[in-house]
Amino acid sequence: MAGRAARLVLLAGAAALASGSQGDREPVYRDCVLQCEERNCSGSALRHFRSRQPIYMSLTGWTCRDDCKYECMWVTVDLYLQEGHRVPQFHGKWPFSRFLFFQEPASAMASFLNGLASLMMLCRYRTSVPASSPMYHTCVAFAWLPGRR
Repeated sequence: MAGRAARLVLLAGAAALASGSQGDREPVYRDCVLQCEERNCSGSALRHFRSRQPIYMSLTGWTCRDDCKYECMWVTVDLYLQEGHRVPQFHGKWPFSRFLFFQEPASAMASFLNGLASLMMLCRYRTSVPASSPMYHTCVAFAWLPGRR
């Protein structure tokens, strides 16, 4: 019984830690996002946002809400720096300046190169291993599933 209670306490503690990053929990950030969404993400304001949003941003799925979160992240970071505090994380990530539609260009480039390496290895596998091998089709089918490593 004591072991079960200890596990419950640990689980509750883990849930409390998983409640978000410091920046997400910041009232200034939350209020800014709410106000930005109310001001920009409905009715004619949303149509205006969409009309001035670059096509590459809309094609890659950046929404008005995403843009509010991005802008408010920098408002909050500026306040933290003015007060002499360290820059907080937002949504589990450190703030990075957006380049085109990439908020983390180095990470995006690393992911692209990882995908390219996976594609090259799949091509190499398909040319080296005969299709009649017992697990050939299984390996090819599962080669692109997420979490395969």
